Order: sequence, then structure tokens, then C-alpha cells
Amino acid sequence: MIKFLKFIPVQLTFFLIIGILIGNYFQFSNVFITQSLFGLILFFGIIYFLILKKKRGNSFFNSLFFVITIFIGIATITFQNSKNSINYYGNNIEISKNENPLIYLRIIKILKANKYYQKFEVAVIQLDTTKTIGKVLVNIQKDSIEAELGIDAVLLAKAHFKTIPNPKNPYSFNYKKYLANKQIYYQLTLYKNQYKKLTKNEITLNGLAYSVRSKINKSLQKKGFKNNELAVINALLLGQRNTVSSDLLKSYAGAGAIHILAVSGLHIGVLLLLLTWLFKPLHNLKNGKTYALIIIVILLWLYAILAGLSASVVRAVAMFTAIAISLNVNRLSNIYNVLIISMFFLLLFHPIYLFDVGFQLSYLAVFAIVWLQPKFYKLIKMPNWIFDKLWQLFTVSIAAQIGILPLSSYYFHQFPGLFFVANLIIIPFLGIILITGILVIVLSLLNILPEFLAKLYSFIIHFMNEIVAFIANQHQFLIQNISISFAVMLCFYLFVLLFFKYVEKQKFNRLILVFFSVIFLQILFIYEKHKLQTVNEFIVFNKTKSSIFGIRNGENFKVYLSTNKLNKTSNPINSYLVGTGLKNIEISLQKSKLYQFNTVNFLRIDSLGLYPSKFKKPLVIILQKSPKINLERLLITLKPTTIIVDGSNYKSYVVNWKKTCIKYKTPFYNTMQKGVFKIIN
Repeated sequence: MIKFLKFIPVQLTFFLIIGILIGNYFQFSNVFITQSLFGLILFFGIIYFLILKKKRGNSFFNSLFFVITIFIGIATITFQNSKNSINYYGNNIEISKNENPLIYLRIIKILKANKYYQKFEVAVIQLDTTKTIGKVLVNIQKDSIEAELGIDAVLLAKAHFKTIPNPKNPYSFNYKKYLANKQIYYQLTLYKNQYKKLTKNEITLNGLAYSVRSKINKSLQKKGFKNNELAVINALLLGQRNTVSSDLLKSYAGAGAIHILAVSGLHIGVLLLLLTWLFKPLHNLKNGKTYALIIIVILLWLYAILAGLSASVVRAVAMFTAIAISLNVNRLSNIYNVLIISMFFLLLFHPIYLFDVGFQLSYLAVFAIVWLQPKFYKLIKMPNWIFDKLWQLFTVSIAAQIGILPLSSYYFHQFPGLFFVANLIIIPFLGIILITGILVIVLSLLNILPEFLAKLYSFIIHFMNEIVAFIANQHQFLIQNISISFAVMLCFYLFVLLFFKYVEKQKFNRLILVFFSVIFLQILFIYEKHKLQTVNEFIVFNKTKSSIFGIRNGENFKVYLSTNKLNKTSNPINSYLVGTGLKNIEISLQKSKLYQFNTVNFLRIDSLGLYPSKFKKPLVIILQKSPKINLERLLITLKPTTIIVDGSNYKSYVVNWKKTCIKYKTPFYNTMQKGVFKIIN
């Protein structure tokens, strides 16, 4: 491990990541970064010249080199942040004035649609007469779309930019942060007559790839492929998951096989093996090995373009390009170095990948496989070839899960206990499925696909989906609602690293380090347990057409609902329980009008609009289910300290209530705008 850490690309990647993190969380101007980087490089050149002459100062020279690497990391993410450009559309005055400029948009990615809207990732190329850059999320009402909107389609729209809203409830998915990592900070919602499609489109590589994918889909549909089978082919071979149904995605996630639906290292690895085999005869020619490598790398990147150049595809192709080059020069002696080099160049050109969950999981999985799988594989010697291959596959799955378990638990709060079953069943045949799929696509494009082959391949995909659904439905093996903090996740990785280093070489000092990592983990658990037991709060959640509030005293949480028909999968309580780690929960209907938290009294006024005329102070009023009340009289009579309205009220009522509260200088809190209301003790 120490030898690995001394490898220069490892050190450079480490300091590059530090720079990217600094540049992401702190704002720097382009001018400052440019001047600083130029000055450091100039100073570095002078120091380097002095070292060559006097052969001293090496430590200072190295330190300066790493400081420059940090600044390069800051520069990459700063320069690539469209917000820092004077041409960024968000800096245009029309947005701040709430005007509706004439907007020219070019579609760059088609996202997964919901029940009411088609969703697109779109480039803002012009506002009125001003050329601009930057991306925006566009929601187009389904009923208003008359023709297919593909990649590179240019739209002319007149609408108002809106910021992406923050999550309305604690620990729920932060879509705003997710889009910010893709440099999308605004959204547009377009209805009929608010936009039109222009006839002149600029053709890009991404657009050409979309055209090819559309042609492939049409040819497959003619051959009888439809629904989930067609969606899986798109995900498995073409890198497009936006047509896969939510239920099927949940099945693959629950079975621990979601990676199969994303073109990733597994798929590119199979493709690399196939291409290497196909072009092996070229090795017999003079410089044939080099020619074969060039052709393979070109084909891999053409495939990446066809798959839409998504983050998962780019990192997988970059990783296997590095591996292919290493194989060509016979220097695959240290796969860690190859992986680190591929990571360095990916982050150098796409620093935003660092914050992509898929990027983090894929590199952790690959590192774990490379490091741990050989150790597990050597534990048992299998008697024949079949059992040996199954054991090899099993150890790969175990190693990968160890690598990603803490991080996936932190992000997704679940662990598929039967992941190895899904992988043992599917992965051995994945190569055949991928190769056959490529053959099916080629034959369908040439219009010579035999009917029996089309039906056979459709049946194979359908059968794979059924197997995955069956495994996912074994709910007793799916561990859900895992609550793990960021600090605990890091500590788990520290323990795994130290434990397996001790297994490698059983030295006393390594055992001591393992012991201290366990102690530190226990201290973290004790601290978080204490934190869990000492927090008291009153919380009003935001839920459309429902009213939910709760009182928490340490580990005990009592929730009051306005209805007993709350959706178990989408209600905000689940996210809150997972995020806090609470287990002791009591749920009851809202029957009382008055609730007390510490010294504060909470009065609930529902659709009946009834309330007593006198209450103890201080008083907070929760308006729910759109009560028809005279708010002015209420404010004068009861003199509440705060008015809270939740998601169960009509928006028109809320607008009038807010005006009244402003008139009487009474604090007004709307959970539909500001999110959850909390009082913490």
C-alpha cells in the first residue's frame, strides 16, 4: 500500500481531488485562478531550474508541484462551471426582473418522463438577441407535444425561468443538488402555444447518435420488440434508461442487479474481450498489434458516442481504454496504476464526475475487485472448471459488494441480500446476451433479422426480467431503511482497509490499527446514539392534500395524521425515520385541537374553522384543509406568534392569508414554499 501511495499519478489524483473539492465549495473568479496558476507555474519553473543547478530543495519543489496540482483542480471545476461565464444565461437581467424573454433552446438529453410532463436537459443558446450558454431543465406538458422532440431539436419559447426548489421535507431526495451537480440551476415549464419547434437544427455527434438509436428502435419495433423488452435492450446495449418502467427499475435495484441496466465497466469489458478476439489476426502483421489497438479504441469510443456519452459510459470506456493500452505494451503489472491514471484524466476533463454517485461506486467496486477478489478466490480450490468459474464469479460479486456497501447504504439506505444470486444467474450469460443483442441490432438494421431469432432474444430478455422480479420480491432478504451517517461510512471504509491489510500480512502494528478503527467506530456509534436521544423537536411536514405533524422526544416520535390513507411509499415520514435513525414511532389521527411542545402551544384549525377564543401564550396556529375563517379577526383575537400553513390548503387561500399576516406583521410560514417547519429544543 505504501508503495502504491508513492506512485506519482496516485499523489497527483489525490491533490487534484482536493482542488476540485475546494473549487466546488468555495467561489473563485476566473481571473484570480488564471493569475495564481500562471504565477505558480512560473515560480515552479524557476525553482526547477535552481534544483537542477544546485541539487537541493527537493521537498520544497515537490510541495510546490502538488500545490500547482491543487490549483489545477480548482481551475478545472471553476472554468467548467457555466455560472462563471459572462455569457451564462442565468446572469442575464431578464431573469432577475421576472420577465419572459424570447428563449432559443437546443435539446441535449431526453430524461425520464413523468405522468404529466416530458423532461429534457436543454442548452439555452440565446435570450432575445443575446447569445448565451448554460443548461436548463425543461418540462413540456405531454398534451402539447405534437411532434417528436429529439436531441438537437431547437425550440423557440417564451416563458419564465424558475429556480429548482429545495426538498420540502427533511432527508428526502435533494433534486436541486442532483441537478446542480450537472450544472442545471433553473427550470422551464412549457405548455401549448408557449413554444414552437424550429426547422433548422445544428447537427452534433450526440444528435447523430440519437438518430442512429431512433433508427435502431424503429427497426426493432418492426420485428416485434416492445415494452420492457425494448426498454431493456435500450438500457443494456444503447445506454438509454429513460424508457425503463419504474417498477422494473425497482426490481433490478431490489435484486442488486441495477448495474446491468447501465452501460458500465461490465458491458465495456465484455465488448473489449469481443473486439480483442475479432482483431487478434491482425497481430500477425507488422505493427499489427498497434493497428488492432487503434481500431479497438476507436470502436470503443464510437460505441460510447452511440450510447449518449453518459457519465457511466465515458468512465467505463476511459478505464478500459487505459487497460487496452496497458495490455498492448505488456505493462498491466499494476492494474491500480491504470485505474488511477484513467481516474486522473477523467477528473481533469470532467471534474463534476467526482460528485456523481455512479462514478464513486464504479471505481470503488473495481478497486475492491482488483484488490480483494484474488484473496477470496485463493481460499477454496474448486474440483472442476464449472464450479471454479462459479466460485470466481461469486468472489467477484462479494468483493464488489464490500467495496460499495458503505457508500450504497449511505446513499440508497438498502442492501439486496440476494445480490449474489442475481449475479450468479445473469452475469454468466451477460456476454451471450450482449453479443446476441449486437447481432440482433445489426440484422434488424439490415432488415434480415430472422423471426425466430427476434422471438428467442425477446424471450431471453423477458425471462431475465422475470428472474430479477422474482428475486426482488423475496422481501425478507432485502434490508431496507438503513440509517448511516457520512462519518460512519468513512469509518467503515477505514476499518475494511485496515482489516484486509492485516489479513494480507498479520503484523502486530496492523492489528493495533484495526483495533483502533473499531474503537473509533464504537465512539461514533455512542455519539450518534447520544445525539439521537437528546434531540426534541416539533415538526410540520409538507404533503400535498394532507396534513402531517409530529412531536419528537429523543428516540420517541409521535406522528399525527389528518387521514389514515397516507401512501406508505411516498410519505415524508419514511425519509425522516431513515435519516434520523428513529425506530420508536407512534402514529395517530389528529383529533385534538391543541398540542403542546415545551412551552409553545400549537392550535390546529381545520376545514371546520372552529377555534376557542382564549389560549395560553405563546401560541402558534396551524391552518389546514383550507378553513373558511376571518384571519384578521383571528390575529386580533388570539395574537399568535406564528401562522403555519401546510400542503393541505388551497393555494389561493394561502396567498390571501399571507397578505393578511404581512398587514398585521405576524410571521407567516408556508411549507409549500419553504418546506418543513421545525422547532428544535
